[in-house]
Amino acid sequence: MKVLVIGSGGREHAIVWKIAQSKRVEKIYCAPGNAGISQIAECVPIAAMELEKLAGFAEEKKIDLTVVGMDDPLCAGIVDVFEKRGLRVFGPRKNAAILEGSKAFSKDLMKKYEIPTAAYEVFDSAEAALAYIENAKTPIVLKADGLALGKGVLICNTREEAKDGIKELMTDKKFGSAGDRIVIEEFMTGREVSVLSFVDGKNIKIMTSAQDHKRAKDNDEGLNTGGMGTFSPSPFYTPEIDDFCKKYIYQKTVDAMRAEGREFKGIIFFGLMLTENGPRVLEYNARFGDPETQVVLPRMENDIVDVFEACIDGTLDRIDLRFSDNAAVCVVLASDGYPEHYEKGKEIKGLERFDKEDGYFCFHAGTKLDGGKFLTNGGRVLGVTALGKDLFEARANAYKATEWVEFDNKYMRHDIGKAIG
Repeated sequence: MKVLVIGSGGREHAIVWKIAQSKRVEKIYCAPGNAGISQIAECVPIAAMELEKLAGFAEEKKIDLTVVGMDDPLCAGIVDVFEKRGLRVFGPRKNAAILEGSKAFSKDLMKKYEIPTAAYEVFDSAEAALAYIENAKTPIVLKADGLALGKGVLICNTREEAKDGIKELMTDKKFGSAGDRIVIEEFMTGREVSVLSFVDGKNIKIMTSAQDHKRAKDNDEGLNTGGMGTFSPSPFYTPEIDDFCKKYIYQKTVDAMRAEGREFKGIIFFGLMLTENGPRVLEYNARFGDPETQVVLPRMENDIVDVFEACIDGTLDRIDLRFSDNAAVCVVLASDGYPEHYEKGKEIKGLERFDKEDGYFCFHAGTKLDGGKFLTNGGRVLGVTALGKDLFEARANAYKATEWVEFDNKYMRHDIGKAIG
Protein backbone atom coordinates (compact mmCIF):
# COMPACT_ATOMS: atom_id res chain seq x y z
CA MET A 1 0.00 0.00 0.00
CA LYS A 2 0.94 3.67 -0.41
CA VAL A 3 0.98 5.96 2.63
CA LEU A 4 1.14 9.76 2.92
CA VAL A 5 2.32 11.41 6.17
CA ILE A 6 1.61 15.11 6.70
CA GLY A 7 4.12 17.19 8.67
CA SER A 8 7.80 18.08 8.81
CA GLY A 9 9.15 17.57 12.33
CA GLY A 10 10.81 14.97 14.51
CA ARG A 11 7.41 13.48 15.32
CA GLU A 12 6.70 12.91 11.62
CA HIS A 13 10.18 11.43 11.09
CA ALA A 14 9.43 8.91 13.87
CA ILE A 15 6.01 8.12 12.36
CA VAL A 16 7.50 7.62 8.88
CA TRP A 17 10.28 5.46 10.36
CA LYS A 18 7.70 3.27 12.12
CA ILE A 19 5.46 3.00 9.04
CA ALA A 20 8.51 1.96 6.96
CA GLN A 21 8.81 -1.15 9.13
CA SER A 22 5.40 -2.40 7.96
CA LYS A 23 5.54 -5.22 5.44
CA ARG A 24 2.24 -3.93 4.04
CA VAL A 25 3.76 -0.61 2.89
CA GLU A 26 5.60 -0.30 -0.42
CA LYS A 27 5.78 3.49 -0.81
CA ILE A 28 5.74 6.42 1.65
CA TYR A 29 5.28 10.08 0.79
CA CYS A 30 5.67 12.94 3.28
CA ALA A 31 4.40 16.50 2.83
CA PRO A 32 6.43 18.59 3.25
CA GLY A 33 8.92 16.40 5.19
CA ASN A 34 12.52 17.25 6.02
CA ALA A 35 16.05 16.10 5.19
CA GLY A 36 15.96 13.07 7.48
CA ILE A 37 12.53 11.97 6.29
CA SER A 38 13.75 12.22 2.67
CA GLN A 39 16.07 9.27 3.34
CA ILE A 40 13.12 6.88 3.79
CA ALA A 41 10.19 8.61 2.07
CA GLU A 42 9.57 10.78 -0.96
CA CYS A 43 9.10 14.36 0.24
CA VAL A 44 6.43 16.42 -1.50
CA PRO A 45 6.60 20.25 -1.51
CA ILE A 46 3.04 20.83 -0.28
CA ALA A 47 2.55 22.71 3.01
CA ALA A 48 0.60 21.03 5.80
CA MET A 49 -2.17 23.67 5.64
CA GLU A 50 -2.78 23.32 1.89
CA LEU A 51 -5.63 20.93 2.60
CA GLU A 52 -7.26 20.69 -0.84
CA LYS A 53 -3.89 20.43 -2.55
CA LEU A 54 -2.91 17.56 -0.23
CA ALA A 55 -6.20 15.78 -0.90
CA GLY A 56 -5.67 16.25 -4.64
CA PHE A 57 -2.19 14.75 -4.36
CA ALA A 58 -3.59 11.76 -2.42
CA GLU A 59 -6.17 11.21 -5.16
CA GLU A 60 -3.63 11.56 -7.95
CA LYS A 61 -1.16 9.09 -6.38
CA LYS A 62 -3.93 6.72 -5.24
CA ILE A 63 -2.77 6.93 -1.61
CA ASP A 64 -4.26 4.12 0.50
CA LEU A 65 -3.77 5.81 3.88
CA THR A 66 -2.93 9.35 4.99
CA VAL A 67 -1.60 9.99 8.51
CA VAL A 68 -1.81 13.56 9.84
CA GLY A 69 0.97 14.38 12.31
CA MET A 70 0.30 18.05 13.06
CA ASP A 71 -2.37 19.87 15.07
CA ASP A 72 -3.00 22.84 12.73
CA PRO A 73 -4.35 20.86 9.75
CA LEU A 74 -6.41 18.62 12.06
CA CYS A 75 -8.07 21.62 13.71
CA ALA A 76 -8.58 23.18 10.26
CA GLY A 77 -10.54 20.11 9.13
CA ILE A 78 -8.14 18.17 6.91
CA VAL A 79 -9.81 14.86 7.82
CA ASP A 80 -13.19 16.22 6.69
CA VAL A 81 -11.65 17.38 3.40
CA PHE A 82 -10.12 13.95 2.73
CA GLU A 83 -13.23 12.02 3.77
CA LYS A 84 -15.43 14.09 1.43
CA ARG A 85 -13.27 12.80 -1.43
CA GLY A 86 -13.56 9.22 -0.19
CA LEU A 87 -9.93 9.13 0.97
CA ARG A 88 -8.81 7.01 3.92
CA VAL A 89 -7.23 9.21 6.59
CA PHE A 90 -6.09 8.75 10.21
CA GLY A 91 -6.96 11.54 12.61
CA PRO A 92 -9.95 13.28 14.22
CA ARG A 93 -12.45 15.32 12.22
CA LYS A 94 -12.57 19.07 12.83
CA ASN A 95 -15.42 18.84 15.34
CA ALA A 96 -13.38 16.34 17.42
CA ALA A 97 -9.97 18.04 17.02
CA ILE A 98 -11.47 20.93 19.02
CA LEU A 99 -10.43 18.84 22.03
CA GLU A 100 -6.99 20.36 21.41
CA GLY A 101 -8.03 23.38 19.34
CA SER A 102 -9.87 25.08 22.21
CA LYS A 103 -8.69 24.96 25.82
CA ALA A 104 -12.03 26.42 26.90
CA PHE A 105 -13.93 23.62 25.14
CA SER A 106 -11.81 20.90 26.74
CA LYS A 107 -12.09 22.44 30.23
CA ASP A 108 -15.87 22.76 29.88
CA LEU A 109 -16.05 19.14 28.68
CA MET A 110 -14.11 17.93 31.72
CA LYS A 111 -16.30 19.97 34.05
CA LYS A 112 -19.53 18.65 32.50
CA TYR A 113 -18.46 14.99 32.56
CA GLU A 114 -16.60 15.16 35.91
CA ILE A 115 -13.16 14.37 34.53
CA PRO A 116 -10.55 15.48 37.11
CA THR A 117 -8.79 18.74 36.17
CA ALA A 118 -7.77 22.07 37.71
CA ALA A 119 -10.38 24.66 38.70
CA TYR A 120 -10.63 27.36 36.04
CA GLU A 121 -12.42 30.34 34.52
CA VAL A 122 -12.66 31.41 30.86
CA PHE A 123 -12.29 35.04 29.70
CA ASP A 124 -13.03 36.74 26.39
CA SER A 125 -11.74 40.17 27.39
CA ALA A 126 -8.53 41.41 28.98
CA GLU A 127 -10.50 43.71 31.28
CA ALA A 128 -12.50 40.86 32.80
CA ALA A 129 -9.38 38.72 33.16
CA LEU A 130 -7.48 41.53 34.89
CA ALA A 131 -10.37 42.11 37.29
CA TYR A 132 -10.41 38.40 38.17
CA ILE A 133 -6.67 38.41 38.88
CA GLU A 134 -7.07 41.12 41.54
CA ASN A 135 -8.48 38.56 44.00
CA ALA A 136 -7.01 35.35 42.61
CA LYS A 137 -4.60 33.13 44.49
CA THR A 138 -1.05 32.88 43.08
CA PRO A 139 0.79 31.10 41.54
CA ILE A 140 -1.77 30.92 38.74
CA VAL A 141 -1.76 29.58 35.18
CA LEU A 142 -2.78 31.42 32.00
CA LYS A 143 -3.53 29.45 28.83
CA ALA A 144 -4.23 30.75 25.34
CA ASP A 145 -7.46 29.11 24.20
CA GLY A 146 -6.21 28.27 20.70
CA LEU A 147 -3.16 26.56 19.20
CA ALA A 148 0.13 28.19 20.16
CA LEU A 149 2.84 25.70 19.17
CA GLY A 150 2.80 24.20 22.64
CA LYS A 151 3.97 27.51 24.12
CA GLY A 152 0.77 29.34 25.01
CA VAL A 153 0.88 28.48 28.73
CA LEU A 154 2.20 30.97 31.29
CA ILE A 155 2.85 30.09 34.93
CA CYS A 156 2.64 33.33 36.90
CA ASN A 157 4.02 33.49 40.44
CA THR A 158 2.68 36.97 41.27
CA ARG A 159 -0.31 39.13 40.35
CA GLU A 160 1.99 41.47 38.43
CA GLU A 161 3.29 38.55 36.36
CA ALA A 162 -0.30 37.47 35.70
CA LYS A 163 -1.28 40.97 34.56
CA ASP A 164 1.72 41.10 32.25
CA GLY A 165 0.78 37.66 30.95
CA ILE A 166 -2.79 38.71 30.17
CA LYS A 167 -1.43 41.71 28.27
CA GLU A 168 0.99 39.44 26.37
CA LEU A 169 -1.72 36.96 25.36
CA MET A 170 -4.79 39.13 24.87
CA THR A 171 -3.58 42.66 24.10
CA ASP A 172 -0.17 42.19 22.45
CA LYS A 173 -1.39 38.98 20.70
CA LYS A 174 1.91 37.16 21.13
CA PHE A 175 0.22 34.01 19.79
CA GLY A 176 -2.18 35.78 17.44
CA SER A 177 -5.85 34.84 17.58
CA ALA A 178 -5.04 31.92 19.93
CA GLY A 179 -5.11 34.52 22.72
CA ASP A 180 -8.49 36.08 21.85
CA ARG A 181 -9.87 33.95 24.67
CA ILE A 182 -7.87 32.66 27.63
CA VAL A 183 -8.32 30.11 30.39
CA ILE A 184 -7.11 31.04 33.88
CA GLU A 185 -6.72 28.03 36.12
CA GLU A 186 -5.40 27.04 39.50
CA PHE A 187 -1.73 26.12 39.74
CA MET A 188 -1.23 22.43 40.45
CA THR A 189 1.94 20.81 41.74
CA GLY A 190 3.22 17.31 41.12
CA ARG A 191 4.91 15.21 38.45
CA GLU A 192 3.85 15.69 34.85
CA VAL A 193 3.28 12.59 32.73
CA SER A 194 2.31 12.25 29.07
CA VAL A 195 0.12 9.32 28.05
CA LEU A 196 -0.65 8.77 24.37
CA SER A 197 -3.59 6.67 23.25
CA PHE A 198 -5.21 5.26 20.12
CA VAL A 199 -8.97 5.85 19.82
CA ASP A 200 -11.51 4.43 17.34
CA GLY A 201 -14.53 6.49 18.41
CA LYS A 202 -15.64 4.00 21.07
CA ASN A 203 -12.58 2.10 22.28
CA ILE A 204 -9.29 3.42 23.64
CA LYS A 205 -5.92 1.68 23.86
CA ILE A 206 -3.26 3.30 26.03
CA MET A 207 0.34 3.48 24.85
CA THR A 208 3.31 3.46 27.19
CA SER A 209 3.85 6.55 29.37
CA ALA A 210 6.43 9.27 28.77
CA GLN A 211 7.63 12.49 30.35
CA ASP A 212 8.57 15.66 28.46
CA HIS A 213 10.92 18.51 29.45
CA LYS A 214 9.44 21.79 28.20
CA ARG A 215 11.80 24.44 29.54
CA ALA A 216 14.76 25.52 27.42
CA LYS A 217 17.44 25.25 30.12
CA ASP A 218 18.66 22.78 32.72
CA ASN A 219 16.76 22.51 36.00
CA ASP A 220 13.55 23.52 34.22
CA GLU A 221 14.68 27.10 33.82
CA GLY A 222 14.29 29.36 30.80
CA LEU A 223 11.43 29.77 28.34
CA ASN A 224 8.83 27.18 27.39
CA THR A 225 9.69 25.29 24.20
CA GLY A 226 8.08 22.62 22.06
CA GLY A 227 10.04 20.09 24.14
CA MET A 228 13.77 19.62 24.84
CA GLY A 229 13.72 15.89 25.50
CA THR A 230 11.71 13.07 26.95
CA PHE A 231 11.87 9.58 28.43
CA SER A 232 9.66 6.51 28.48
CA PRO A 233 8.28 4.89 30.54
CA SER A 234 7.67 7.26 33.45
CA PRO A 235 8.54 5.52 36.74
CA PHE A 236 6.03 7.84 38.41
CA TYR A 237 3.14 6.42 36.37
CA THR A 238 2.37 3.49 38.67
CA PRO A 239 -0.18 0.68 38.19
CA GLU A 240 -2.38 2.43 40.77
CA ILE A 241 -2.33 5.67 38.78
CA ASP A 242 -3.01 3.74 35.58
CA ASP A 243 -6.07 2.11 37.19
CA PHE A 244 -7.37 5.51 38.37
CA CYS A 245 -6.93 7.08 34.94
CA LYS A 246 -8.61 4.19 33.16
CA LYS A 247 -11.58 4.54 35.49
CA TYR A 248 -11.96 8.31 35.69
CA ILE A 249 -10.16 9.88 32.71
CA TYR A 250 -9.40 7.86 29.57
CA GLN A 251 -12.65 6.10 28.63
CA LYS A 252 -14.70 8.93 30.15
CA THR A 253 -13.09 11.36 27.69
CA VAL A 254 -13.86 9.13 24.70
CA ASP A 255 -17.46 8.63 25.91
CA ALA A 256 -17.87 12.37 26.57
CA MET A 257 -16.82 13.24 23.01
CA ARG A 258 -19.31 10.68 21.61
CA ALA A 259 -22.07 12.05 23.83
CA GLU A 260 -21.35 15.54 22.46
CA GLY A 261 -21.71 14.29 18.87
CA ARG A 262 -17.96 14.64 18.31
CA GLU A 263 -16.84 11.04 17.86
CA PHE A 264 -13.04 10.99 18.18
CA LYS A 265 -10.88 8.75 15.99
CA GLY A 266 -7.12 9.12 16.11
CA ILE A 267 -4.69 9.97 18.89
CA ILE A 268 -5.63 11.50 22.22
CA PHE A 269 -2.60 12.74 24.12
CA PHE A 270 -3.34 13.08 27.84
CA GLY A 271 -1.11 15.58 29.64
CA LEU A 272 -1.45 14.60 33.29
CA MET A 273 -0.38 16.16 36.57
CA LEU A 274 0.09 13.65 39.38
CA THR A 275 -1.06 15.77 42.33
CA GLU A 276 -1.26 14.78 45.99
CA ASN A 277 -5.03 14.50 45.45
CA GLY A 278 -4.65 12.15 42.48
CA PRO A 279 -4.09 12.53 38.71
CA ARG A 280 -5.55 15.60 36.98
CA VAL A 281 -5.75 16.42 33.27
CA LEU A 282 -3.52 19.36 32.38
CA GLU A 283 -4.36 19.32 28.68
CA TYR A 284 -5.47 17.22 25.76
CA ASN A 285 -3.76 17.05 22.39
CA ALA A 286 -5.41 15.52 19.33
CA ARG A 287 -2.25 14.01 17.80
CA PHE A 288 1.07 12.39 18.65
CA GLY A 289 3.27 14.48 20.96
CA ASP A 290 6.66 15.83 19.93
CA PRO A 291 9.13 14.62 21.22
CA GLU A 292 7.15 11.93 23.09
CA THR A 293 6.60 10.05 19.83
CA GLN A 294 10.37 9.65 19.45
CA VAL A 295 10.54 7.50 22.62
CA VAL A 296 7.14 5.78 22.43
CA LEU A 297 7.25 4.41 18.86
CA PRO A 298 10.72 2.78 19.16
CA ARG A 299 9.25 0.73 22.04
CA MET A 300 6.07 -0.24 20.17
CA GLU A 301 6.01 -3.82 18.86
CA ASN A 302 2.89 -3.68 16.65
CA ASP A 303 2.69 -2.93 12.94
CA ILE A 304 1.49 0.66 13.29
CA VAL A 305 -0.45 0.53 10.02
CA ASP A 306 -2.68 -2.20 11.50
CA VAL A 307 -3.41 0.07 14.47
CA PHE A 308 -4.14 3.13 12.31
CA GLU A 309 -6.61 1.12 10.24
CA ALA A 310 -8.30 -0.36 13.31
CA CYS A 311 -8.90 3.18 14.60
CA ILE A 312 -10.48 4.20 11.28
CA ASP A 313 -12.62 1.04 11.08
CA GLY A 314 -13.77 1.02 14.73
CA THR A 315 -12.08 -2.31 15.44
CA LEU A 316 -9.42 -1.20 17.92
CA ASP A 317 -10.76 -3.65 20.50
CA ARG A 318 -9.27 -6.45 18.36
CA ILE A 319 -5.74 -5.02 18.60
CA ASP A 320 -3.36 -6.29 21.29
CA LEU A 321 -1.20 -3.19 21.73
CA ARG A 322 2.29 -4.22 22.85
CA PHE A 323 5.40 -2.37 24.02
CA SER A 324 8.86 -3.74 24.77
CA ASP A 325 9.95 -4.13 28.38
CA ASN A 326 12.76 -1.60 27.99
CA ALA A 327 13.22 2.17 28.11
CA ALA A 328 13.99 5.05 25.76
CA VAL A 329 15.40 8.55 26.23
CA CYS A 330 15.39 11.36 23.65
CA VAL A 331 17.65 14.42 23.93
CA VAL A 332 16.84 17.29 21.58
CA LEU A 333 19.79 18.98 19.90
CA ALA A 334 18.72 22.56 19.26
CA SER A 335 20.20 25.72 17.77
CA ASP A 336 21.52 27.95 20.55
CA GLY A 337 19.05 30.76 21.19
CA TYR A 338 15.94 28.58 20.65
CA PRO A 339 13.04 29.28 21.21
CA GLU A 340 13.70 32.94 20.38
CA HIS A 341 16.54 33.90 18.04
CA TYR A 342 18.86 31.39 16.41
CA GLU A 343 20.87 30.89 13.24
CA LYS A 344 20.18 28.32 10.52
CA GLY A 345 22.27 26.79 7.76
CA LYS A 346 24.97 25.16 9.91
CA GLU A 347 26.40 21.90 8.55
CA ILE A 348 25.59 18.80 10.62
CA LYS A 349 28.26 16.10 10.88
CA GLY A 350 28.31 12.62 12.39
CA LEU A 351 24.84 11.39 11.43
CA GLU A 352 26.18 8.31 9.63
CA ARG A 353 27.08 6.73 12.99
CA PHE A 354 23.40 6.06 13.73
CA ASP A 355 23.11 3.73 10.73
CA LYS A 356 25.74 1.44 12.25
CA GLU A 357 24.47 1.18 15.83
CA ASP A 358 21.43 -0.83 16.98
CA GLY A 359 19.16 0.83 19.52
CA TYR A 360 20.17 4.38 18.53
CA PHE A 361 18.03 6.71 16.43
CA CYS A 362 18.36 10.26 15.17
CA PHE A 363 15.03 11.83 14.27
CA HIS A 364 15.30 15.03 12.21
CA ALA A 365 13.19 18.04 13.17
CA GLY A 366 14.68 21.22 11.66
CA THR A 367 17.03 20.06 8.89
CA LYS A 368 17.44 20.44 5.14
CA LEU A 369 19.67 18.97 2.43
CA ASP A 370 21.91 21.25 0.39
CA GLY A 371 24.37 19.78 -2.08
CA GLY A 372 24.36 16.45 -0.27
CA LYS A 373 25.04 18.07 3.11
CA PHE A 374 22.66 18.12 6.06
CA LEU A 375 22.12 21.67 7.38
CA THR A 376 20.29 23.05 10.42
CA ASN A 377 16.95 24.59 9.45
CA GLY A 378 15.09 25.23 12.70
CA GLY A 379 15.22 25.73 16.45
CA ARG A 380 14.89 22.08 17.35
CA VAL A 381 17.26 20.33 14.94
CA LEU A 382 17.50 16.66 15.93
CA GLY A 383 16.06 14.23 18.46
CA VAL A 384 18.77 11.81 19.55
CA THR A 385 17.02 8.73 20.94
CA ALA A 386 18.50 5.61 22.52
CA LEU A 387 17.09 2.44 24.02
CA GLY A 388 18.33 0.66 27.13
CA LYS A 389 17.25 -2.16 29.42
CA ASP A 390 16.12 0.53 31.88
CA LEU A 391 15.94 4.33 32.04
CA PHE A 392 19.44 4.68 33.51
CA GLU A 393 21.02 2.78 30.63
CA ALA A 394 18.86 4.51 28.01
CA ARG A 395 19.80 7.92 29.41
CA ALA A 396 23.53 7.11 29.36
CA ASN A 397 23.22 5.81 25.80
CA ALA A 398 21.32 8.88 24.58
CA TYR A 399 23.86 11.32 25.99
CA LYS A 400 26.71 9.24 24.56
CA ALA A 401 25.06 9.46 21.14
CA THR A 402 24.70 13.25 21.34
CA GLU A 403 28.50 13.38 21.19
CA TRP A 404 28.48 11.75 17.74
CA VAL A 405 26.75 14.80 16.22
CA GLU A 406 28.39 18.16 15.64
CA PHE A 407 27.16 21.49 14.29
CA ASP A 408 27.88 25.12 15.13
CA ASN A 409 25.63 26.55 17.88
CA LYS A 410 24.61 23.03 19.03
CA TYR A 411 22.68 23.30 22.28
CA MET A 412 20.97 20.77 24.56
CA ARG A 413 19.79 20.27 28.09
CA HIS A 414 22.02 17.99 30.16
CA ASP A 415 19.39 16.85 32.66
CA ILE A 416 16.82 15.00 30.54
CA GLY A 417 15.60 12.14 32.71
CA LYS A 418 17.80 13.21 35.61
CA ALA A 419 14.81 13.02 37.97
CA ILE A 420 14.79 9.26 37.57
CA GLY A 421 17.97 8.96 39.61
